[in-house]
Amino acid sequence: MLSRKGIIPEEYVLTRLAEDVPDHARYRARERRARFVGKNGACNVAHKNIREQGRFLQDVFTTLVDLKWPHTLLIFTMSFLCSWLLFGMVWWLIAFAHGDLDHSTRLQRDLAEGAAGSAATFVPCVTSIHSFTSAFLFSIEVQVTIGFGGRMVTEECPAAILVLIVQNIVGLVINAIMLGCIFMKTSQAHRRAETLIFSKHAVIALREGRLCFMLRVGDLRKSMIISATIRMQVVKKTASLEGEVVPLNQIDIQMENPVGGNSIFLVSPLIIYHVIDKNSPLYDISPMNLHHHEDLEIIVILEGVVETTGITTQARTSYLADEILWGQRFVPIVAEEDGRYSVDYSKFGNTVKVPTPSCTARQLEEDKSIMDTMPLSPKGTIRKRSVKLKPKFTIS
Repeated sequence: MLSRKGIIPEEYVLTRLAEDVPDHARYRARERRARFVGKNGACNVAHKNIREQGRFLQDVFTTLVDLKWPHTLLIFTMSFLCSWLLFGMVWWLIAFAHGDLDHSTRLQRDLAEGAAGSAATFVPCVTSIHSFTSAFLFSIEVQVTIGFGGRMVTEECPAAILVLIVQNIVGLVINAIMLGCIFMKTSQAHRRAETLIFSKHAVIALREGRLCFMLRVGDLRKSMIISATIRMQVVKKTASLEGEVVPLNQIDIQMENPVGGNSIFLVSPLIIYHVIDKNSPLYDISPMNLHHHEDLEIIVILEGVVETTGITTQARTSYLADEILWGQRFVPIVAEEDGRYSVDYSKFGNTVKVPTPSCTARQLEEDKSIMDTMPLSPKGTIRKRSVKLKPKFTIS
């Protein structure tokens, strides 16, 4: 760390170094505010005392998709085993009722048919079934259509033919449901959202003479998000004039981006910003309010259609008050190299200090003299080379 401190300028804030410090080590004196939406987009909400559990069974397919992988695989395995055992028992009962399992009964029938002058041939319902094990194996062969050839249904028992039809239909239904469930779980939209990244911290700084709330968003994949839109909400505890307390009041805030409107072209990382004006819920926010116990959370939601699959995906993140840096600006990460633009994601969350007034947007709007005392950040200058032009001709 000492070597890094000497190499990295002090005005740069490396968010990755801040991630290594656990939250409980930084804030032990006072408990941190509970987060409504996690940094990975998961909603931090626990549902309790749900009395109508039967509503989940009315949509079995969605319930199976929402289950965790161990539970889904367990249900997948048990559904096949239970169906095989059930129809194995049915095939065993059919063979038992017809006398296929009793060798003495089969011998008596053969003797009776031989005494009557006919050929002594006993035809079972299902050939080569001698026990429950063989009936269970035949059930597996019927449902998964393996057909080893040692066991088959004869025309002796119409009930056996009916059971064969029913088991085939049941097997197809189970295959369709379970395979569809596995496919939906492997191609869920939130898997694509894993490569949509947000900056660890948000910043508040001046842009065009106005305080702006800014964050950076990027996409790690080359396949684009079509019709990507982004919106932000402020979640905080409020109270109405009548005394009603709303613990999680969601307030939409107007945001802007470099291309205008909510639709963005996310081919490279973009800085999304919100102008803090009189209509903004952040109008009275100052650097003194950006601490870990402040009742403030800003939720960012990015939605779009995946180009390769056509599935709508959504990525979410949130910023608590202590995750908003005052007087910081994101460093540039896009550069032109060898005729193409390259993005350096190692600096995705890096910020640099910039001159910013330590007052609210309301105070800045009411007192214009604050901007006169602010030193402007130096702008990049382009050096012009002095070129001596040689005269095309000389006069002697």
